[in-house]
Amino acid sequence: MYISKAPKRHRFPVSIISHVVWLYHRFNNSYRDIQEQLAYRGIILSHETIRSWCYKFAAHFRNAIRKRERKPTDKCHLDEMTVKINSEVFILWRAVDSEGYELDVLLQKRRNKKPAIRFLARLLGSYPVPRVIITDKLKSYLKPIKYMRPKAEHRSHKGLNNRVENAHQPTRRKEKILIKFKSPNSAQTTISLMGKVSNIFAVDVGRYTKTASEQRVAFVAAKTIWDEAAQRLLAA
Repeated sequence: MYISKAPKRHRFPVSIISHVVWLYHRFNNSYRDIQEQLAYRGIILSHETIRSWCYKFAAHFRNAIRKRERKPTDKCHLDEMTVKINSEVFILWRAVDSEGYELDVLLQKRRNKKPAIRFLARLLGSYPVPRVIITDKLKSYLKPIKYMRPKAEHRSHKGLNNRVENAHQPTRRKEKILIKFKSPNSAQTTISLMGKVSNIFAVDVGRYTKTASEQRVAFVAAKTIWDEAAQRLLAA
């Protein structure tokens, strides 16, 4: 669906803006990669314009997808990874369900009990209480889970957490392409939308688990969600 109208105070149409945001968060593209891809099609943009669109509209698309995403399974995997931003090491906390559907991510400075509580409170306040919570051997999870969700079964074993370990890989690839994230806010914004885009365009589409016809149907459904979110930019 092509939308020729432009949002307020913007020169380019919604369809180009939404496509740029999608390209950046769906694939391992840098801003300059997208600039070159668009130039090949006769659309001349600066990489700074692309950067500003991705930062400005990321929250809009993330919230739109979140309202339409399916209900998660009753098994939740939690893990954390390190992210380097301007020579500082941050901890990215991530939660996915048993099918790899990303629930939430949160960038924090520490790996101890307090950040674990903050992440769990944010996660459990947005999604149904899982029946099973799976973590690695990090002790910061033990008391918060026991206190906040005493009825949930907590399994702590490194070998059971491959599902969320796999979910870290797109972040690692993006980090490598960009060399480094420029600020905590931009990293949080980018990684959050990357997960939501992956949910509907990768996990739901099921590249390795569904037939070709099922994938086409799922892709059309995902694109419909994205296009409807793009349409609402005109009212923003």
